[in-house]
Amino acid sequence: MGEKVTKKASRSVLLGAAFLMATSSIGPGFLTQTTVFTEQLLASFGFVILISVLLDIFAQMNVWRIIVVSGLRGQEIANKVLPGLGIVLAILIVFGGLAFNIGNVAGAGLGLNAMLGMDTVTGAILSAIFAIVIFLFKEASKIMDRAAQLAGAVMIFLMFYVAVSTNPPVGEAVIRTFVPTEISILAIVTLVGGTVGGYITFAGGHRLLDAGLKGVEAIPEVNKSSITGILVTAVMRIALFLAVLGVVSQGLKLNADNPAASVFQLALGDIGYRIFGVIMWAAAVTSVVGAAYTSVSFIKTFHKKIAQYENWIIIAFITISTLIFAFIGKPVSVLVLAGALNGLILPLALGTLLIAVYKKDVVGSYKHPLWLTISGAFVVVVMGVLSIMTLIEQIGLLIG
Repeated sequence: MGEKVTKKASRSVLLGAAFLMATSSIGPGFLTQTTVFTEQLLASFGFVILISVLLDIFAQMNVWRIIVVSGLRGQEIANKVLPGLGIVLAILIVFGGLAFNIGNVAGAGLGLNAMLGMDTVTGAILSAIFAIVIFLFKEASKIMDRAAQLAGAVMIFLMFYVAVSTNPPVGEAVIRTFVPTEISILAIVTLVGGTVGGYITFAGGHRLLDAGLKGVEAIPEVNKSSITGILVTAVMRIALFLAVLGVVSQGLKLNADNPAASVFQLALGDIGYRIFGVIMWAAAVTSVVGAAYTSVSFIKTFHKKIAQYENWIIIAFITISTLIFAFIGKPVSVLVLAGALNGLILPLALGTLLIAVYKKDVVGSYKHPLWLTISGAFVVVVMGVLSIMTLIEQIGLLIG
């Protein structure tokens, strides 16, 4: 999927990388988590969004910058820090990506069910075919960029339309963003893990490498692209937060079985439910594309045949995810464990890259800013401790 980047094309590539990362993080889990936490914390959820966005920016600026400066993918950098570590990281990413893709495929089926009344399994299969078609084209990467940008724009527009319709208490939301009455550490960890955890933070970084963007001279563009990706995700989350806040502040009760869908239904009736279907489908199918593309980008350097047949392996990845959902259903225990492992990937990956950025055989004469190292190390420690606590808790639940 390598391609030459002209100045004219680089803008599209940078936007494409930002939206690939953003739409990868805006999946079925994103919609549900944001809705549930807003219902619990009300206006104070604004503070959670603010803190998580800052942590996201620190994490992603470090990861993308180090990848592009070194010209190496995450697994190649990890192998230079400790031989074999790149293979461990790749296994974790691919396992997490595959498990979550089962959920993404299921979400796409639910989206078509809400939008058109289609059977969920049939909707999931059709959605997977749509994602596969993207990778059948020679210019797959450019089509992927355009699809991510279009889907992101549609989701943001529809979400703000619903947010305005619910007439949320914006003044209170602004105040509580800076002066919260309640703080949830779990919510912050969940949001950071869901935005830059697992494969997601590498999605855009690897996309930039595939487009031929690398070296110290690319840093200003990479900074803009990485922050754009986080801000697109934040705008979407703020819009959903306001929509949910508008509904619950009216004293309306959300349906526990599908809280995100009930927000739209309570706000706009049947049309709202159809709009939810469009957003759910767009969020899910772009996450399917992002998870498959990034997971395969983690193994393509291990053998030249993998790189040669990259698009076909991506198609196989999407097909396997869909078949597991269609014939076995959603393996909850695997998804729960994968979720906990996903949280561990960020501190492991970011910590490794922060060590690598001080190795000359990785970045040459490049000097990493101290403030980025400190902020990155802070994210590693916070997410590492909390993710291990979560993993122990989840394994305990599985054994129990």
